[in-house]
Amino acid sequence: MGLTEDPPGVGLALPPCAPHVSSYRWLWNGAGKSTTVGILTTTIAPTSGTARLAGFDVAAEPLAARRLSSVVFQEAVVDRALTGRRNLDIHARLWGIERGVAASRITELAATLGLADLLDREVGGYSGGERRRLEIARALVSRPRVLFLDEPTVGLDPRIRHELLDVLGSLRDRNELTILLTTHYLDEAERLCDRIAIMHAGRIVALDTPAALLAELGDELVELRVDGDPAGALTSLRASGIAGADAFVVGSTVTVPLHRVTTAEAISAAGPMAGAISTRRPTLDDVYLRLTGDRLAEAA
Repeated sequence: MGLTEDPPGVGLALPPCAPHVSSYRWLWNGAGKSTTVGILTTTIAPTSGTARLAGFDVAAEPLAARRLSSVVFQEAVVDRALTGRRNLDIHARLWGIERGVAASRITELAATLGLADLLDREVGGYSGGERRRLEIARALVSRPRVLFLDEPTVGLDPRIRHELLDVLGSLRDRNELTILLTTHYLDEAERLCDRIAIMHAGRIVALDTPAALLAELGDELVELRVDGDPAGALTSLRASGIAGADAFVVGSTVTVPLHRVTTAEAISAAGPMAGAISTRRPTLDDVYLRLTGDRLAEAA
């Protein structure tokens, strides 16, 4: 389920179908996520390599690839002067869906996405979250096998964002649908994704389940706030066997996953170097920072 990576720079492919939501996430502006989505949705021509969507080469067979996918862009594309129902009906007609079939699908999607009471209102009166749900319904009218969601929660307030995440979670029950989600919010990735790809500078630098990515950092880590030389502190901790290769520095903070030493041993060794010490469980933020932390300045 989801993207599979060929050797770097060679190609990417999505499988024919997947019984559950399969989500990839790309991190950081400039990483290449929007370009990748553009290539897979046939709006950007690849300059090299290959990309396949459900077996179709997106460059050689763009219409075939486009027929089985839909995309929800960051910017709203629904017509605010029309009702929600009219927006969905027009989209269904553009796809050549028979009127009776379209009406049945619109009713089904409205119930699934919590739009039943909104369909006959003009979209201009919808909230941001309601418009997002309408855009998802619009994308699903054609019954795609692959649905692209490009940062669907950007700009939403926290309550509406969490409501939308519930809606996206419910889509996991839809058969024959692969969902590729891009997001900057790691909690979304952990909550929704079967697999996560972290992309940095145009390359996939990690690819696995959320649990497997977190497991690489162990059960606990120590975080040190260093006032002087954090890189030097990390070197010293590595020399003493407290920190391993997966420890990393971001700004003045040294993060040390604990594998072979106890928390007490790590705190004792790090004490003289740190202005503040804390311990906590790893998060996906730590996974990302471990992979890209020393290159954040380049990516900004």
